This record gives sequence, structure tokens and C-alpha cells, in this order.
Amino acid sequence: MNVANKTRESYVNVDGHEVKLTSLDKPIWPESFTKAHLIRYYSDVAPYILPHLRHRPIVMKRYPHGLAGQAFYQKETPTYAPDWIPRQPVQHTEKVVNYMICNNRATLVWLANQTCIEMHAWLARMEDLECPDIAVMDMDPAVGASFADILKLALLVKEILADFNIECFPKTSGSRGLHLFVPLEPVYPWPRVTAFMKYVAELAQNVCPNHVTLERKIEKRAGKVYLDYLQNGRGKTMAFPYSLRPLPGAPVSTPLLWEEIETGSLKPGDYNINTVRDRFTLLGDIFSGVLEKRQKIDNLLDII
Repeated sequence: MNVANKTRESYVNVDGHEVKLTSLDKPIWPESFTKAHLIRYYSDVAPYILPHLRHRPIVMKRYPHGLAGQAFYQKETPTYAPDWIPRQPVQHTEKVVNYMICNNRATLVWLANQTCIEMHAWLARMEDLECPDIAVMDMDPAVGASFADILKLALLVKEILADFNIECFPKTSGSRGLHLFVPLEPVYPWPRVTAFMKYVAELAQNVCPNHVTLERKIEKRAGKVYLDYLQNGRGKTMAFPYSLRPLPGAPVSTPLLWEEIETGSLKPGDYNINTVRDRFTLLGDIFSGVLEKRQKIDNLLDII
């Protein structure tokens, strides 16, 4: 799909669907990356990101005036969205929300044109929204903690999970942290998955109490890495692999090899809109194991 030389308004055919593009010259990032760059990126990485987003409710976080302006979340699919974009009704406490489902490149391009910089999706698929097929450990460094500290702790969490014959897959958060994705057999309700990840976080804290915190108050995390197991709740969304992030430099949440983490020399800023395409072409989808594996956690749940 070619968006070059289009600035104001145009229509493009994306895999058989007509998508309206607007204000392509609008600045999104301070480094002069525009909406055209945003759309082109998602069109290019569609083969990698779409299998991970497939059948997952999407929450739109929109930046109509770029990073310099105010962002807002939008769960309900807008009434003006094309009819060919699937909706998934989900019952919440007070109302039903009709989430968007992003299963094709055209939907991805449409979302990017709505200035959705990052792709936030549920950890469960529409086949069973009450049982996630992914658990996440969100590793967030507090002031005084380094990315090198996170890399060491990621290896520790990997080892803890391996003791229970459970595999996890690392990616940069696209900010200062890491996400570890744990593919699951979708048979465990949300509270059980949260309890599972809490137990793993507690084990890591017991091993490295001076470097790991489960403290929810930010001011009490200084110098430590926060292991946020609470991201595994119903309705929570994560920036998925290959998602851009709304931060200076246009970073990308990038899957990593464990061998890269073991070097201890990674820098999260190395993975951005300018650098990752060649990496993805060279390595392919190194997060494919998240799609292929369906792991049981009964042996761990039995001891919690």
C-alpha cells in the first residue's frame, strides 16, 4: 500500500477493502514522523502483528493531535467504523461494550488512520473471553533501576517458570521495561491466572528482595523493578508485540531472543520505527511460540 505523496484525504484499496486516509502530513512524533509513517509501518508489519491480534478485543487509544496533544481511550467501536470490521459485544458490570476485532490489514490501516499509535488487545480471544490464552509479567523499572537490572530479572523469571516446565517469551515494552508473555491453554479463569503470576512474582521477590518489588505505590518502588502481575485481569489490555508506542523516537514493542537478553547489553531505544523492519524480515516472527504453545499450569496452581 503506497501512502506517499498523499497529504490531505484519499482512498486506498487494502486487500479488497476501501479505507479513507486523512491528514497524512499531520506530525505524530516530535522527530517529524507523521501519520503517513504510522500507517505505513502498520501496513508493513501486518503479517507479523495480525496473528497475535486475531480474534482479540481491541481498545483504541487515540492521539488526534500527536504526542503533543491529549490522548483518549475508546472501547466502544465508533458508529462510523466500516461495516466490514467485526464487533465483539462484551458484558461488563454496567453495560455491554462492542469492541473492535482486528483480523486484517485493512482494519489495522483504519485504526492507524484514527491515530491509534499502539495496538492494545485483550489477553483472551473471542472464543472464550473468560479464560485468557496469555499470561503476562510486566516488568517496570522504578527510578534508580536500570534496563540491565530488568534483563537479569527476566532470566530469573524464565528460570522460575522453567522449574514448572512453563516457557515464556520476552519482548521490549517499547518503553523502559520488558513484557514476558506466557502462552496458556485457555481453560483457566482470570483470577486463577492472576494468582499464578502473583506467585511467580513472589518467588522472584524472595530470591532478589533488594531488586524486586510488588509494591503498588510508585514512591515505594525506588531502585527496584516492579513486577506487575495485576495486568492479568479481565478487561485489561497490553501493547502487543510489534506495536508502536507513543513515546519520543517512535519505539516498537519488539520480541527478543533469550540469547540477546543473556548478553545484558540491550538498549530499548534500539528498537524503533526506523530500525525494526529489517530485524523482522531477518528473524521472522520469533514470538510465534506464543501462538503455537498451549501450556497447562495445573502443577503450579496445585501448590498456591
